[in-house]
Amino acid sequence: MTLTKESFHKALPPTSEVAKANMDSTREKQEAPGQSVMRTGAVVPKKRAVGRLVMHSMAMFGREFCYAVEAAFVTPVLLSVGLPKSLYSLVWLISPILGFVLQPVVGSASDRCTCCWGRRRPYILCLGIIMLLGMALYLNGDVMISAFINEKDKQRTWAIVITMLGVVLFDFAADFIDGPIKAYLFDVCSHQDKEKGLHYHALFTGLGGALGYLTGAMDWGQTILGYTLASEFQVIFLFAALVFIICLTVHLCSIPEVPFRHEHEETKFLLEVTEPHQYNSIEEEIKNGYLKSTCTEIKAAAKPGKCAEKRQMTLKSLLKTLLSMPSHYRCLCVSHLFGWMAFLSNMLFFTDFMGQVIYQGNPYAPHNSTLYLTYKTGVEMGCWGLCINAISSSVYSYLQKVLLPYIGLKGLYFIGYLLFGLGTGLIGLFPNIYSALVLCSLFGVMSSTLYTVPFHLIAEYHREEESLKLQEGEQAGEHGRGKGIDCAALTCMVQLAQIILGVGLGPLVSVAGSAVTMISASTVALIGCCFLAVCVRYVD
Repeated sequence: MTLTKESFHKALPPTSEVAKANMDSTREKQEAPGQSVMRTGAVVPKKRAVGRLVMHSMAMFGREFCYAVEAAFVTPVLLSVGLPKSLYSLVWLISPILGFVLQPVVGSASDRCTCCWGRRRPYILCLGIIMLLGMALYLNGDVMISAFINEKDKQRTWAIVITMLGVVLFDFAADFIDGPIKAYLFDVCSHQDKEKGLHYHALFTGLGGALGYLTGAMDWGQTILGYTLASEFQVIFLFAALVFIICLTVHLCSIPEVPFRHEHEETKFLLEVTEPHQYNSIEEEIKNGYLKSTCTEIKAAAKPGKCAEKRQMTLKSLLKTLLSMPSHYRCLCVSHLFGWMAFLSNMLFFTDFMGQVIYQGNPYAPHNSTLYLTYKTGVEMGCWGLCINAISSSVYSYLQKVLLPYIGLKGLYFIGYLLFGLGTGLIGLFPNIYSALVLCSLFGVMSSTLYTVPFHLIAEYHREEESLKLQEGEQAGEHGRGKGIDCAALTCMVQLAQIILGVGLGPLVSVAGSAVTMISASTVALIGCCFLAVCVRYVD
């Protein structure tokens, strides 16, 4: 059968009927997920209100609040249940190993999730529940075991097991959840809103961390809640769980998603118009690839079995996809790895560095000795330094929006690594309490950079690829990797950095002391600074 211009226009519904249908569905479209369909087949999200972007960022606030609580209390909790030193490395290695292996699998699965609620939100909800479960176990494990087991030896053994399980579950879910949250933002926002959303994410990440560190620094044992509940750990859990549940609920209700199984159906509305002059000639439609993408969708709808077969992603094909990533994606991942190695080597040992190097305390001295009390004072001062880091991260996330038009993504990326490298180097070479607290503000610059610039570059890469596909007449997003797996690959670098540090930095610290952590963080950051300046690709 030959498709002619006359038959094409006869197949179209009358203009009056289309206009009437459009008027009847205006209210429904306003309430539906805010996306429009280009004539080339690309789904373009509408502009999002600032309030919606703020609601979307609340997940980062709650996540970082809980992270700060863990940073402040996980070591005292592990010590209080009697965890042997030989098991410390095991606790910190299990979670990143699991995350590094499973993160790409979850990212790919979320790209193809057909849940009616959306592709990302089901995974975010499940990971949020796992975070709450892990936090409940490591903050309340001792009390829970005491309620069920009376024998002291068994109590100690099971308390260690439950606490370790809680730490592993919490770290696993808290690291994992970042990828789906970023992919969710990329799916439902236009390019301009993605930039705003990433800045809001960094802003609320810093605010959540600052509030979490302040909450941990307070002595809750002397309050009414401290007397009512078993210990201050239960009070902290109550606050953290409440904050996280509220933030996660607001996040999940922020912006509706378009279910994956309905994406093909959306392209069937390509012929909907309100005025007849909006149609091009049949020759122009064929030339710009419009009919090609439409026919592709019709064929896909006619063969659901084949489409479902194509969507199946085995582990073998997933690994093949990751290995076949373009070189600029791989370079970005390596740069991200350098950044997180430097940042984590500083953050994990900073309070210990303050206690041992700057305050000259000893964590192994008797608990009633002056050396131990001095060390404890240094650790508390280190927590205030981390609070300064969180606040500066929020402030710098706002400054990024101002600096971006002038220095671009490359400038922001370079400055973040450079300032962090110089700051940690100065703290390590010239340890002093006042200079250390001032230079903690540079940690926030690095934190904000790691949470925004790499994901901003991922969005730029996808935008460029989709534009090229549209110019070639292909449907945007067809036969390509999803945003979920790319965000997951980037987030995997956090777990890989934890694994490398857990294996390499721990023995180094035991031999050379905590002072080596600042020098190593500075060295890795400056190497990463050179790498991102030369190897990372930036879209004009």
